[in-house]
Amino acid sequence: MRAVHVTEFGGPEVLRLVEVPDPVPEPGRLLIDVSAAGVNYADTHAVEDSYLSRSALPMIPGGEVVGRTEDGRRIVALADNYGGYAEKASVREDLAIDVPDAVGDGEALALIVQGLTAWHLLRTSGRVAEGESLVVHAAAGGTGSLAVQLAKAFGAGRVIATASTPEKRDIALSLGADAAVDSAPDGLKDRLTEANGGRKVDVVLEMTGGPVFEESLAALAPFGRLVTYGMAGRKAPQPVHAAQLMGRSRAVVGFWLMHAIGRPGMYREPMAELLSMVGDGRLAPRVGGVYPLGEAARAHEDLRARRTTGKLVLDTSR
Repeated sequence: MRAVHVTEFGGPEVLRLVEVPDPVPEPGRLLIDVSAAGVNYADTHAVEDSYLSRSALPMIPGGEVVGRTEDGRRIVALADNYGGYAEKASVREDLAIDVPDAVGDGEALALIVQGLTAWHLLRTSGRVAEGESLVVHAAAGGTGSLAVQLAKAFGAGRVIATASTPEKRDIALSLGADAAVDSAPDGLKDRLTEANGGRKVDVVLEMTGGPVFEESLAALAPFGRLVTYGMAGRKAPQPVHAAQLMGRSRAVVGFWLMHAIGRPGMYREPMAELLSMVGDGRLAPRVGGVYPLGEAARAHEDLRARRTTGKLVLDTSR
């Protein structure tokens, strides 16, 4: 089969399309003919070995696949040991979810990591209550574009989006955000407060790190929560001390989707809700770019350069 193979850690240049043997699934796993694989920001960390979990070489990147099993089921699944950037993949049977006919491949891929993440950021970690104000950083991206829509559907109050360009801010507004501001760190706290009518905000979903994290923390109202779920800027924020949290009764909560996998009610049930919302039109995942399998490096380059919006997909037929 064709697969994107990594034999040394690095940037997009280490992604190479080669021929490798088909995977042989062990008991409890399914062999999938992959029609499309999802591309996530976490993949860019995995190939340079800078993610929360360590990578091992050689590797086939990619943690999300959609396709058909040997008995014809159309499923979307997490690839727990990577392996998604390939024409075939072996996945755990308990991580495979049937895809309704009304949901496209790109839409299903948008849900399995980014949709689940957005759901848990709002429901599990952020615990956004009805009427609370919410900031969604990178609101035109895969997770952010879904978080904006879900927040409105779940009853959040004022939803404030951030994005790096006017075009991306327009996308966020079209998805239901009440306001959209420049994501540049300089002056970000003041822009967020101004966008919330002069009041500090209740919840921030933050995945950039560095000064964006620090400005977001400063923008929190008493009893506000900052949920951090990434470090796209590849810069760690300054340490947070207890006095900073106690002084305004603020909270910083970390989230990593892998901790939800296997816990009762935290995988299949949210996915069922998300698939239902897509099927009846209440949620519209954005497929921002479809790349041939052999152009995975270009997908990573575009993602790291912030040239993309929505979900990025690799088409294994090309």
